[in-house]
Amino acid sequence: MMSRAVTESDSLWSNLESMTIGELLKGINLEDKRVADVVEETIPQIEKVVEELVSRIKEGGRLFYLGAGTSGRLGILDASEIPPTFGAPYDLVVALIAGGDGAIRRAVEEAEDNPNQGWEDLLKNGVEQGDVVIGIAASGTTPYVVGALGRAREKGIFTAGITCNPNSPLSKVAHVAIEAVVGPEFVTGSTRMKGGSAQKMILNMITTTTMIKLGRVKGNKMVDMQLTNEKLIERGVRMIIEEIGAIEPDEARALLLTHNSVRNAVEFYFNEIDIEDE
Repeated sequence: MMSRAVTESDSLWSNLESMTIGELLKGINLEDKRVADVVEETIPQIEKVVEELVSRIKEGGRLFYLGAGTSGRLGILDASEIPPTFGAPYDLVVALIAGGDGAIRRAVEEAEDNPNQGWEDLLKNGVEQGDVVIGIAASGTTPYVVGALGRAREKGIFTAGITCNPNSPLSKVAHVAIEAVVGPEFVTGSTRMKGGSAQKMILNMITTTTMIKLGRVKGNKMVDMQLTNEKLIERGVRMIIEEIGAIEPDEARALLLTHNSVRNAVEFYFNEIDIEDE
């Protein structure tokens, strides 16, 4: 009998269609509560990845995500939030999904089954030896991801895999395997649920910690965030007032809008004070 992967194992819940809405919601929530504990167990592996990533970015490297379906969309979500949150360049974290951008909204048939396409997509985006490639696949078997990581490792590129199955093909081709084995899904095989939650948490941990270690957070504030809406401008004004102290909100706002970031505004203010004191 063929063994069944953990991500494909039967749900611990049955007769879902006969449950009340409240019972369904409580069941899903109960399963979700298990995710954080599983992710905690993977911190030593995540730490290895972040250490390598910080070092390589400081030397001019970039981070690439590869995934299909939900996993690919989670990579795109995480990558797209790095520039506005931390003021990092848009090409510092690049997310690739099987089937291309069209697969973000609609599944592209058989796109994930080509073991060569992921590597071709990496080459099109200029992957280099000093970069880091992270494959995301709940099953750990997606050919698009596994094939790309195998080729990347052959070329001397540092690789990591995020999966929800132990000892998967993805883990075997990655330098570091992050295995968040969250167990059976509430709906059998629906890894957009616990599997997706675990992947999202791990991606947040990787990039947030990396950005902090690269100096893009001061204290606990996003001092390099992009000022893309009024909410963020008001947040920036509060941050400047907290940092400088005796400054009026209108002056803080003018500084922020002139210098386009909290960091630049505060540095300019104190540089001007130093010049006046000389």
